[in-house]
Amino acid sequence: MSEDKKLESGPVLVVESRPTGFSFTSQLTDEINSSLAAIPLLACCFATGLTDGTLYNAYGTFVSMQTGNTIFVALGASGQNNKPYGFARSLCSIGCFVIGCFAFSRLHKLIGGGRLRRTLLSSFFAQTVCVVIAATIIQTGIVDGTYPSRRDPEDVDFTELAPIALLSFQAAGQIVNSRGLGVSEVPTVVITTLLCDLVSDERILAPLKENGKRNRRAIAFLLTLSGAICGGWISKATGAVQPSLWFVAAIKAVITLSWLWISK
Repeated sequence: MSEDKKLESGPVLVVESRPTGFSFTSQLTDEINSSLAAIPLLACCFATGLTDGTLYNAYGTFVSMQTGNTIFVALGASGQNNKPYGFARSLCSIGCFVIGCFAFSRLHKLIGGGRLRRTLLSSFFAQTVCVVIAATIIQTGIVDGTYPSRRDPEDVDFTELAPIALLSFQAAGQIVNSRGLGVSEVPTVVITTLLCDLVSDERILAPLKENGKRNRRAIAFLLTLSGAICGGWISKATGAVQPSLWFVAAIKAVITLSWLWISK
């Protein structure tokens, strides 16, 4: 009987090892629960505030809030730049954000849909890589990352467009992810419409547990504000831009990994 048991135990081990690999592969095709997906997107709001609060101080442009950049471009067109060629930075940001929206939306369609685990993993991995490259460019001195800048205000350094382009491109991925997951109440890069939707909600005074969208909008606003404040503090304390960007890269990396555990 003991030999029979040994013979039986072999196939059992083989059978158990196959579903493990199959399970992980099939897990990548799972659709993520939208209500749970809001948590990583809220973390993106903090990252947005942190990035824009840092980049605006250093380079005079936003990488996520494109309404402000549109105004900067318009002022530049009327000859009212607050920095030489300041409109070029904002125009670069708008252009790369638009390209990012196009690229990430096509990526979602190519992979199979915005709710799939593999889509979110791929998207946030790409965003993380963009932030890491931008931080590395500044860390290595290719682009001046001192804050406040020691350069002559009239000195124009077009290499600054490199981190701006990368950060604007990756920021587009956040809002595309938000739309793909159906969590439009947390756009991650827009405050104006978020505040409008928050205060115009007919159930704004409903009990805490009865209006999840209102709660998420309020938290998104507070996290974006907190991120921008932290960006200012970190830049002032360190005298550099890159510490905030490494912080953002860490946040994005954690979000990327979180999609492996968020249930469907």
